[in-house]
Amino acid sequence: MTIEDRVKLVLAKVLDNGTTAEEIGSGADLVEEYGLDSLQTITFLLAIEDEFDLELDYPNLQLDDLRSVRQFSTFVERLAAPVQ
Repeated sequence: MTIEDRVKLVLAKVLDNGTTAEEIGSGADLVEEYGLDSLQTITFLLAIEDEFDLELDYPNLQLDDLRSVRQFSTFVERLAAPVQ
């Protein structure tokens, strides 16, 4: 399972509106298409930290990073990459 697939699963759980992970598109705008409000966004970010066992880099998290599942997955992938 890819990082993007896992992000979609977390998003589907947070949305809790019947949307499945398979229905979430990679280019989907988290706010525009899925109506993620501020409380859901916080819940989503905390759930991502739990799913990937990492601490998000909030000071460097930009709104653009949350614009699509693909962009956010790339952000998470950079944080989850092992330090060399």
